[in-house]
Amino acid sequence: MVLEGFQSGRVLVNLSADFQEFLSTAGKPKLHYFNGRGRMETIWWLLAAAGVEFEEALFETREEFEKLIQGGNLMYERVPMVEMDGINLVETRAILRYIAAKYDLYGRNLKEQAWIDMYVEGLRDLSDMIIFFPLSLPEKKERNLEYILGRATTRSSPVYEKAQRDHGQDFLVGSRLSWADTQLLEVILMTEECMGRPKCKPSVLPGFPLLQEFKARISHIPTITKFLQPGSQRKPPLNEDSIETMKSIFRFERGMFLKNMGTIAAEY
Repeated sequence: MVLEGFQSGRVLVNLSADFQEFLSTAGKPKLHYFNGRGRMETIWWLLAAAGVEFEEALFETREEFEKLIQGGNLMYERVPMVEMDGINLVETRAILRYIAAKYDLYGRNLKEQAWIDMYVEGLRDLSDMIIFFPLSLPEKKERNLEYILGRATTRSSPVYEKAQRDHGQDFLVGSRLSWADTQLLEVILMTEECMGRPKCKPSVLPGFPLLQEFKARISHIPTITKFLQPGSQRKPPLNEDSIETMKSIFRFERGMFLKNMGTIAAEY
């Protein structure tokens, strides 16, 4: 920072490029995760829907992850972690609740918060299965995919179709956008990506007209539209290279599988 002189009793300041960058990023949430989708994906979605700019500190090696652990700020030695408001936030659902409450996406009262919690927790099982599906053991992929699509079409989608019909509003809870809406849209799009694979049905929504309308409506909210555009901070689906990177970082040596048709477990 360089003092240039005085004018009308004021000091004129020429800010260095580094200091200008510091000012532009001060106060922004900083997201720590590996460079790909996973449990951070829903956090990206929620911040984007709120129109909040954020920084990313993304690692691509086990060594970088261990360096973060050794820094002493990563409770439980797990990511995602979000630096925000002077707190190192960990545990995905705790992070999401904090962000939703801070940016007015968590309902107007306790009753609305309870509905939001029920809806997002109801989506959690399906979203977790889709997140970890690319890590399926080869011999279990077809069965896992069938199970995921069955859960989506016979258990999850009917609940949210009924919720739209019973509530009669543009949003799942109350009369404005909430965390429940962003979570549902995310899971719809994740499921459709799964269904885009060979041998899959063309869409998850033909039998659910209100969910079709919901998808179109929420996708056209400006902040969400921006996040869905190419070049945004949204990460692409995992490919073979990013899957191998994830396995190496988190030491998923053999992959993931669905155990007892419901429980996600890792083989090491």
